[in-house]
Amino acid sequence: MGLLTENGKIEPFPDADWNGWQPGQNATHRFVSVNALHVAPDGTLWVVDTGTPSFGGPPVPRGAKLVRVDPATGHVLRIYPLDPEIAKTGSYIDDIRFNGRHAYLTDAGKAALIVLDIKTGQARRVLDNDASTRARTDRPIVMGGHVLENGPHQPFLVNVDPLEVSPDGKWLYFGPLEGPWSRIPTALLDDPNVASTDLSAAVQPWADLPPIGGSAMDTAGNLYFTNLKDDGVYRRDVSGKITKLISDSRLHWADAPCLAPDGRLWLPIAQLDRLPMFYQGQSRIIQPFLLVSIDPHAGQVKPGR
Repeated sequence: MGLLTENGKIEPFPDADWNGWQPGQNATHRFVSVNALHVAPDGTLWVVDTGTPSFGGPPVPRGAKLVRVDPATGHVLRIYPLDPEIAKTGSYIDDIRFNGRHAYLTDAGKAALIVLDIKTGQARRVLDNDASTRARTDRPIVMGGHVLENGPHQPFLVNVDPLEVSPDGKWLYFGPLEGPWSRIPTALLDDPNVASTDLSAAVQPWADLPPIGGSAMDTAGNLYFTNLKDDGVYRRDVSGKITKLISDSRLHWADAPCLAPDGRLWLPIAQLDRLPMFYQGQSRIIQPFLLVSIDPHAGQVKPGR
């Protein structure tokens, strides 16, 4: 993980040791594979470490964790380990959102939501292998006119991945990468005494979105998401109306959108579908990796430094 400085250089953040994990080393105080960064309402930076050295591989011991960091100083405030009963073999802890004293995470590998009590550090798996958290084979990822596969005639499937909390904190929206999205009352998620069958029964359809790279929700409840099929960025307003903001070949598998305080939408360009695992070990990544921003109201792309 790095910090982009004013002179355009990237420095290890929070320090080199945290970014220096090697196989066989203790992973408690080192990043193994950072998949998501998110700023909590209190301004602290949360780092989601899948703990998996290879994409889709098993987490190493003490590798899967959340790391809460003061972004101004780089001081690590707390480490939240995700034990093997939470980050299971085959898990891929993906992203995080916040609601009061709780955080919600998605397990894109083993199809479940994770509810974390921020104060106690206790985590629970919910909607484990539920229909709402599992990827559907009838909704493949199509890019460049072709179905993305991780083996001959094996469509690449990603279980529950994107998630957002409604501005009033009453709903969690979530879905497989391929869609569709569902919603569930956060009051039920936050209560450890609610039975799994009751949780499953409380899930409601929310939005039939296409396969996306990532999403962000503003304080008005507008959802911004990247459409993998056409390298596009879209907005879904609170009425459900979907508007294309821009489509640009430079936005190829744009991931993890972030709304800045000035209203601009920042997008790292992951090119995930060009990894060697999808091309018999041959990388099709186009260098350099890009970080771009757009004005959601003007639809203009501005390269990052």
